[in-house]
Amino acid sequence: MINFITRYFTSLWAFITAPFRAIWRVIVRIFPPREFTVMDTPRGNVYTFNQSSFWRFTKFCAKVGLFVWAAWSTYVFVYHRPMLQNRTQQLEQMREKYAHHMIDLNNYLAKYNELTKNINVIDDKLLKDKKLTDPQKEELVNERLKTWGELDFLKTRISEMFTDEDYAPEYTKVSDLAIEYELTRAENIEIKKRDIELLETVVKIVDADNKIIDAVSKLAADKTTELRAEMKRINGTLATLGLGEGALVQNANKYSNQLVGAVFNPLEIDKELDEKYQKLANDITLWNGLNKLKKILPLGAPVRDVHITSKYGTRKDPFTGAPKHHKGIDFAGKIGTELMAVAPGRVISAGERVGYGTTVEIDHGLGFTTLYAHLSKISVSRGDWVRPGTIVGLGGSSGRSTGPHLHYEIRYKGNPFDPEKFVKE
Repeated sequence: MINFITRYFTSLWAFITAPFRAIWRVIVRIFPPREFTVMDTPRGNVYTFNQSSFWRFTKFCAKVGLFVWAAWSTYVFVYHRPMLQNRTQQLEQMREKYAHHMIDLNNYLAKYNELTKNINVIDDKLLKDKKLTDPQKEELVNERLKTWGELDFLKTRISEMFTDEDYAPEYTKVSDLAIEYELTRAENIEIKKRDIELLETVVKIVDADNKIIDAVSKLAADKTTELRAEMKRINGTLATLGLGEGALVQNANKYSNQLVGAVFNPLEIDKELDEKYQKLANDITLWNGLNKLKKILPLGAPVRDVHITSKYGTRKDPFTGAPKHHKGIDFAGKIGTELMAVAPGRVISAGERVGYGTTVEIDHGLGFTTLYAHLSKISVSRGDWVRPGTIVGLGGSSGRSTGPHLHYEIRYKGNPFDPEKFVKE
């Protein structure tokens, strides 16, 4: 270290002051000495002045300091002055609120002393005055209860004063406090009266609700029983198709078209309510599903005069005499016999089909379709919507037929099954 100092500096002092001298050289470079001349024109004298680097640097620092002070003063004036004014206003409001609190406290204290005095006077009369009659004693007791009520009210107001940040002073006189108590007391009496009336109304509503629930439940049960009785004859056939009431009802409620109506969403009742509401909702869902199912399923005969000439199942082929499976049932009829749709649906096929001749096929939903074969004329077109009773065609003997009749099939998911139970009422 000593070698470094002796090599580059003449002394230890020169080493210590080197940074300051370097800074001073920079200052001298920025603020070099200047010489300026001033001429005194009237007298003809010329004066020369020298400005050192130190003098120029000092003037610059003074100007910068003056600018910074002016900027800071402007900032304080513009930004802090409104804050100080706002704080002053808050302090003034707090002072005013404190003054009102003190007024309220004085009023509460005066009222407390008055109520305490009244209670002492009433107690003294009740204990010492032997001449009091029962009505007078009762009146004094009521007066004492009223005074205690005012004391409780006074306690509440004082508690609000010290615990509620939004408490606003209200009373400037003791009489105002008494008036407020009387108004509150009257309001409480009115509220109790309304509560009693409301309770009576609720009891009536609950009674009416129970009656309505019972009536609707009975109606749903009766209608469900009727619908089940009407569809009882086809339960065996549906069972062979693997269909149960629950699945059919659920699918019927989800099914919709322009003829059978919109989707029915089961009602979901809050589980915290009485179970009777959910039971009623389930009964209504079942009722609606069975009613809709009755509309959708192809129940009934496609002809007015029902006379079955050939049933579903194995029979002798009319052409070959050999045993052959008959996929539907045949109805007797002349050429031109009107053939009707048995349920609402949409025509999915209307035209010639090998072996069946002129045919019409209708989709009723839920996988059920009906097929009319050997027609002489078609009265509908593919895509048409048909209602029960709509004429879809006329009887004939087209296709593989030995004479005029109607070959009628009911299919589930494209597979024919015995339609006899669906046809017979």
